[in-house]
Amino acid sequence: MYDVLVVGGSYAGIAAALQLARARRTVAVIDAGSRRNRFASAAHGFLSRDGHTPDLIARQSRRQLLAYPSVDWIDGTVSRCTGALDAFEATTTRGEVLKGRRLILATGVADQLPDVPGLSQLWGRKVFHCPYCHGYELDRGAIGVLASSDMAFHHAVVVSEWGPTTLFTNGMFQPDAEQQDVLRERGIAVEPARLTRVADKGAGIAVELENGSSTELAGLFVQARTSPACPIAEQLGCNIEESPMGTHVGTNGTQETSVPGVFAAGDTARAAGNLTFAVSDGAMAGTGAHRSLIFPPA
Repeated sequence: MYDVLVVGGSYAGIAAALQLARARRTVAVIDAGSRRNRFASAAHGFLSRDGHTPDLIARQSRRQLLAYPSVDWIDGTVSRCTGALDAFEATTTRGEVLKGRRLILATGVADQLPDVPGLSQLWGRKVFHCPYCHGYELDRGAIGVLASSDMAFHHAVVVSEWGPTTLFTNGMFQPDAEQQDVLRERGIAVEPARLTRVADKGAGIAVELENGSSTELAGLFVQARTSPACPIAEQLGCNIEESPMGTHVGTNGTQETSVPGVFAAGDTARAAGNLTFAVSDGAMAGTGAHRSLIFPPA
């Protein structure tokens, strides 16, 4: 019986496990090795690791975590979690059953991209969701924002801080008169024609439109709709919350879900996230789980 089972060994999961290891608690981290940012060539905005590859950050973090003798790392995929406070079980696809008093879900999210040919192949390399993570490297070149919901207006206004911006409404969003005024004031062009394809184009990306025209951009941003990458939280009965960006696991200030003893951290517990937020949430989930072991719920 472990003190805590951590499902997901990316940045949030490792950060959570590190807090528990330093409290000399026994921890098992079960990880399938599918980080959300595995397609990106570099991670940005994370102190002391700005510009490092996501894989390098993950490998170094795992190595540092496993220096603590109370931590076990299990390579595998959790297919099911059951149980309740002080008696959780996680079953892997290989049939392994791990038991723990507390459970931390750091399973990440699945991104649902608009159905545009070529878009998914460039995801994380020239098609992005977060300008704070990738906008600077576009060097103030021409930027596109592909609408997938009404959030496109907000997305385009923010993205325009990083370069001249075109909002491709793509039949998904029509700005109202007030929004059109804001877009004009920000110098944001609006393109109503639907996209038929995006393609790699040297240092940038080529966007082809249904009217036969095409344009070259330094990068394209899209607000992918997200949902928890696996159904474990829902299986356990955790509250799932809706946001304009999709669904995520609801948590309180210590990252505990609506189910006592189950915590969630990282993108799976956020409407929108990045590496820095994932680490912060993971650290909070780890300390929250530890304190719940000291002060059990009444």
